[in-house]
Parts: sequence; C-alpha cells; structure tokens
Amino acid sequence: MSSDVEQPVTVRGAATRTALLTAAREVFVSKGFAEAGVTDVVSRAEASVGSLYHHFSGKADLYLTLFEEFQSRQWQRTKLAARESRASGESDPMKVFISAARAYLDGCLEERELAALFLRGDGPPGFEVVMRDRLRTWAKRNAALFEEEGALVVVVTGALAAAVSEVVLSGDRQLAEDVLAIIGQIQPVAAQGGQVSG
Repeated sequence: MSSDVEQPVTVRGAATRTALLTAAREVFVSKGFAEAGVTDVVSRAEASVGSLYHHFSGKADLYLTLFEEFQSRQWQRTKLAARESRASGESDPMKVFISAARAYLDGCLEERELAALFLRGDGPPGFEVVMRDRLRTWAKRNAALFEEEGALVVVVTGALAAAVSEVVLSGDRQLAEDVLAIIGQIQPVAAQGGQVSG
C-alpha cells in the first residue's frame, strides 16, 4: 500500500520537474540567461520557488540540465544514425561520420531555439568550459571512428562545429547539406599519397 501512496508523489514530482524545465527553456530563449529570473521560471511553470529548489539548485542548474538533456538527445540521434549507416553495409568512416553529422545538424534544426540558446554565449559562469569539454568529448568519439587519424579528426570536428553555428543561426537546411557534402570530400593526407602540395 505504501507504494500506492508514493506513486502519485513521484509522478507529480516528475511533472513539476518537466514543467520547470519547459518554463526555463521558454524564459531563457526569450530573455537570455542573464536577464531570466527564477521568479520568471516558476511563474511560467505555475510552480513555487520551493519546488524549483527541490528539483534544481538554481537558475544555472536549470540551464545546465537543459544543455545536458539536449546533448543526450543529440548523442542518441548521432549514435542511431551511425549504427544504421553501418547496418546498411557502410564501412567508410567518413560516410558513417557524415550520417551521424547529418543527424546532429537535423537535431539542431529541429530544436533550433534551444541550440541557438547554447551558442549565444549567454550562459552561466563557466559554461564556456562545459562547451569546450563537450567538444573534446566529441573529438574523442570521432577519433575512435577515424582510427586515431589526429589531423583528420581535428579538421572534421572543427569544420562541423563551425558549421553548427552557421546552420543554427540561419536555419538553412540546404546550407547543412552543402557543408556535409564539402566535409565528406575531406581525405586524410595518407590517402592523398602522403604529400601536401604547396
């Protein structure tokens, strides 16, 4: 019987947490992180300040949770795309990368307001360090795909990171496809005979 009593509290708590995150997303997108207030979030969520602090440590925690959940969805999108590419028989690491990169860009366009929020530079103190760490993690995953070809990893990861900003800001799906077509042409130096022409 005690689980019957606890169940509604858990469901209600999850609903409150979701409402707070939804409200935080709307407030941060419309006002920016610096201008947003905890009172704006709880008012929009129709929740109490106490409930916000029950689920989150404050405004920065809301922002970072939104970021981590977005990144988790992006990771799932890219992992699924890479898996599907390999399952269809693709063995070229660049083509697998392009499939995953397309899924990442599609996710950015699908959640464009949220992606733009994280690119604006208006986050909590230290957020730029979180972004740099995320880019390093991304590069490590790419390194595994490209079998540690360091220069290639740096180039494709950097090119895609720069493209993400432009695609999110413009909302231009064709730009995303054009960028992917260009990145897909990049070859490691060894594949070009080991020489770079000058």
